[in-house]
Amino acid sequence: MVEEGVASPADIDAAMTLGYKHPTGPLRLTDLVGLDVRLGIARHLAATLGARFHPPDLLVDKVARGELGRKSGQGFYEWSEA
Repeated sequence: MVEEGVASPADIDAAMTLGYKHPTGPLRLTDLVGLDVRLGIARHLAATLGARFHPPDLLVDKVARGELGRKSGQGFYEWSEA
C-alpha cells in the first residue's frame, strides 16, 4: 500500500492498531525488527513457498539504500536519538 501510494506508513499502522487491536503497526514493527531481517524472511518465503511471497520493491530499495529501520535511524519512520 505504501509502494502504490495508497496510504502512508502511519496510516497503515493506525488502521492495524485501531481496527485489529494490534499493539503496534506492521511497519513500525518492521522498523524495530529491521528491514534487512524482513527482507531475508520474504526472500526465504518466496524461495520455499512461491512468488506470492516475493518482497516488495520498496523493501528491497530501502535495504539497498541502508534504510534498515531503527538500527540505522531510517526505515519506514525516522528514528532520531534525541
